[in-house]
Amino acid sequence: MRLRSVPLGVVTSLLLVVIALTASVRSFAALRPSGVPAWLQAHVGEGEGQIAQVVLERARALYLKKVGEGAVKNPCYFAMDATRPGDLGNGELGRRYYIICEANQSFRAVSAGHGGGRNLKGVVDFANGRRCAKNFGNAMDSELTAGGAYMTGEEKTSFKGYYRVGAKQDAVFQRTFVQFDGEGEAANARQRVIGGHAAQVLRGMCLRKSPNRSYADHDGYVPFGKLVDYAGGRSNGCTSWSPADAERIVPMVKDNPTTLYIYPESRDIAAIAQAAATGRSLPAAGPYWNASCLKEIGSPKFWPRKTLEPIIAQYKKDHPKPPPQPVPICKEP
Repeated sequence: MRLRSVPLGVVTSLLLVVIALTASVRSFAALRPSGVPAWLQAHVGEGEGQIAQVVLERARALYLKKVGEGAVKNPCYFAMDATRPGDLGNGELGRRYYIICEANQSFRAVSAGHGGGRNLKGVVDFANGRRCAKNFGNAMDSELTAGGAYMTGEEKTSFKGYYRVGAKQDAVFQRTFVQFDGEGEAANARQRVIGGHAAQVLRGMCLRKSPNRSYADHDGYVPFGKLVDYAGGRSNGCTSWSPADAERIVPMVKDNPTTLYIYPESRDIAAIAQAAATGRSLPAAGPYWNASCLKEIGSPKFWPRKTLEPIIAQYKKDHPKPPPQPVPICKEP
């Protein structure tokens, strides 16, 4: 077989093309760590409205795992970064809950509340402020956020009462609760009644005589209160959304479960606490925590249920709640 000679210029050109393609592939791969699509990678960062790399990668891995197992068919999945501030001040809320729909290349960051924790006065204080969460945990009755893997479950809509919307005009308040089922450290989410719902509640409850209303009791009274929006506040350990965001999120998971990954887990908290103990700033390649909140809280702490639950149980025993009082009758007409 006769070998034809190839001009040197052609060889050089081909070599340059191969080198250019290789470099292009490498640079594209660098923009897509762990297979994250380029459009989604564009939302990665630590600025407002962005998602941290580790949060996205873990949330995406959980979603793809559940899809592969056939447990999830929903085209969207959720993530939450509880290390970010929830209340930015001046009425502005931190966007730290993420709605990701890769099928239509949609990314949305919205606000969400973190668990308020509790201050068992004279015993132990594991309460959180409005802006940043310092304490995390999975103990019953702790009202703390527990990071990790979750799946959305069934929905339950409950009647809470009536509230005034205008002159002698009332409205019914019903709130939908989406149950979460957790894994690992968050496996007791159902027992803790952890889920997602709108950050609204009725305060100052009283009973008003309205026998013709559909929710009236056998004596003709209905519960009545003032509707309070606490989207900028804390929850009892659940994920609370603003009313407007809840209206978008809740229908997305109705009879169509998906995944939710909440950051941080106890391993992340331990790594940050260890780094904070050295008094040094976190290295770029080290464990992740929102810099603003870390400066505010100093060092986070995870309260495991085996440690905290006995303390809470003893506190409840030593400080029994007074017997429930009947709801008063409304004074105004």
